[in-house]
Amino acid sequence: MDTAMQGKQRWQDGVTLVLGVWLFFAPFFMNYGPLVGLAAWNSYLVGIAIVIAAAWALRAPEKWEEWVSLVLGAWLIIAPFALGFYASLATAAWNDVIVGVLIVGDAIWALAARQSAAPAHHH
Repeated sequence: MDTAMQGKQRWQDGVTLVLGVWLFFAPFFMNYGPLVGLAAWNSYLVGIAIVIAAAWALRAPEKWEEWVSLVLGAWLIIAPFALGFYASLATAAWNDVIVGVLIVGDAIWALAARQSAAPAHHH
């Protein structure tokens, strides 16, 4: 991967890392009712997974990290409905959906940037 592509990739991975850290701490700052409930555990676990994938991507950018982020972001968008806390914990639900949309958008942007920087064909 060329240096210019690494620079573009790294800022996107940095954004994802920050969003993962926010997701982990959001139950404390946004008072998700019981901090041991399903919404909180979803934030903790998905936040940790996003931080790990983004940190790995910052260390050695690979395409799979963007796909992991894309899947985790998509999960965040549907989690409030799949786990049933969309009505009872609206703050948690909106946080998950907004962070999920941002992570999905960031991953798509990173994948598109990677695709546009790729050579037209390999020999």
